[in-house]
Amino acid sequence: MKTEKSQDGTSQNKEYNVFRDSLLRFMGYANEVGESFRYQFPKLVAPTYVLAFGYCAADSLNAGYTKWNEDDSKRKINNQSLVSKEYEIAYAVGDTLLWQCFASVLIPGGIINVIVRASRFAIARPALGGLPSGIKKWSPTAVGLGSIPFIVHPIDTFVDMVMDETTRKWFKK
Repeated sequence: MKTEKSQDGTSQNKEYNVFRDSLLRFMGYANEVGESFRYQFPKLVAPTYVLAFGYCAADSLNAGYTKWNEDDSKRKINNQSLVSKEYEIAYAVGDTLLWQCFASVLIPGGIINVIVRASRFAIARPALGGLPSGIKKWSPTAVGLGSIPFIVHPIDTFVDMVMDETTRKWFKK
């Protein structure tokens, strides 16, 4: 368990989530590696998306399993359950799956694709025509791979913010 500040400034304990709080988080970015190598190894792209979506599914199932094993006394106020346990499990699975699909696969995959494509365009400019072919071929890939660590936190924060204002408000009782 780790302590972190909530939006209202109070401290709250947060359970350790191996899928989000460890290096395993980067497994969700396997498709970004595939996007970076798209022009050198096009057949690598689809399997990296399978890995990334598998990571999303595993985290979602873990969220549901964790909610299923949660002590029922945490769910009750004055000995009455606010919502059914099944609803809480479905909510945990759905929220996690939606978050992971956007924060780990869809948004970063699109961003890396644009970064690599823009890098390929920039390096193909006639003013850079004298560059060796190896640099022209591998520089966009290096730029794409190098940008992955810099996009993780902003994308995660953005997806949290959007979901807090939309789906999490709609489905929370």
